[in-house]
Amino acid sequence: MFTVEQIKTAHSKVKSGADFPAYIRDIKQLGVTAYDVFVADGHADYYGDNDYKTSSSSVHEPLTIAELVDAEKFKQGLKEHQQGKTDYPTFIALCAACGIEKWTVLMDNMTCTYYDKAENEILAEEIPH
Repeated sequence: MFTVEQIKTAHSKVKSGADFPAYIRDIKQLGVTAYDVFVADGHADYYGDNDYKTSSSSVHEPLTIAELVDAEKFKQGLKEHQQGKTDYPTFIALCAACGIEKWTVLMDNMTCTYYDKAENEILAEEIPH
């Protein structure tokens, strides 16, 4: 099975949201079937076959997730991030400010879905491949 170190190596190639599809292909090849990223501290839970799960440690100081969701501001900021206009710390701060608690990537569906604190789906996108 894959390790967090292998995933970190793949992630080290990501400079902006424009690099995201290649990262997804890389970790899918490692055997990752899905993962959740938690905005508050940046840790991720990675899932594989046969109920395999591993988690990364926190990657930044704790952020407060806004109670009210600003979906339009988030969607605009996400678009800019995907175009390579912002870095990851900027994107994470945007998520927190807009009420995004986590996102979930499903490899089989090639989707990335963003959720608020109440687990409401805010946005679901197909990942280009």
